[in-house]
Amino acid sequence: MKALHIAAGLGVLLLASAAPALAQEAEDAAPALEASAKARGERVVFRSLDDQRTELVGYLFRPSAPVEGGAPAVVLMHGRAGAYSSLANGVYDASTLSMRHRFWAEYWAERGYYALIVDSFGARGHPAGFAAGTYASRPADINEVTIRPLDAYGALRFLRNLDGVDDDRIGLMGWSNGASTVLATLADDKPGDMRRIGFRAGIAMYPGCGLQGRFRRQGYKTYAPVAVHMGTADEEVSHDSCRDLTAGSRAAGSEITFSSYPGASHGFDDPGRRRQSVRANAEATRAVRERAGGFFAEALAPR
Repeated sequence: MKALHIAAGLGVLLLASAAPALAQEAEDAAPALEASAKARGERVVFRSLDDQRTELVGYLFRPSAPVEGGAPAVVLMHGRAGAYSSLANGVYDASTLSMRHRFWAEYWAERGYYALIVDSFGARGHPAGFAAGTYASRPADINEVTIRPLDAYGALRFLRNLDGVDDDRIGLMGWSNGASTVLATLADDKPGDMRRIGFRAGIAMYPGCGLQGRFRRQGYKTYAPVAVHMGTADEEVSHDSCRDLTAGSRAAGSEITFSSYPGASHGFDDPGRRRQSVRANAEATRAVRERAGGFFAEALAPR
């Protein structure tokens, strides 16, 4: 299967009611990148599945070593601060990707995956992202429940048509606002057989779990395995809200897990010194790196 077929009703089914304000990702200031790192991250262009078929930019990291047969792939969805370093200074390209996104793209590439960082904001005029506490005033065209899932599916379609990718072994990973996108994208409310044509699994790093009330009435269920990771000291989104959402979803039959990290804050896995100097963050980072690798190794295994 080298093409993604998602019914036109997908966009309608993703529509949500007006949202209560959710605070989103606090991005650490990243230091200037070393020149040797700037070459990684091939710029690619593909279209969202939104109504405008927005042309998005992404950064593709290929497996570090040759992979026999088709390789698995991961789509990476940034948080509210965007895909780039806060020190980008108006330069938005592979050389200014944030440390967090670059780390995880390299992490997956070193393990034999294609990794595609999706810039949802740049094409819509917001490459620098948004400050904390601005959720209620952000434009509708970057909404993480109604729009950004369509960006994720556009990335999925792109990867499924890319030579070298095993089109049945593609996962989704996101942070904060992008993690909420992961939850909305993998919700079991889509037309068609999403267990066959959708993502195989997802990792949600400290999402806002209110999801604009989209699943308040019918409950939240996933069509594929999802792993949620959250620190108990998260200062931007509710740890307990995500714990309760996943517990209810699991009771309803979803294959979803919730990993809680005592004392870890929002953005705990940022490789920068400010986050990693906090012992709880450093411990949570080590744990989630190990768990993430094992999760996708199992969830994206050939079937």
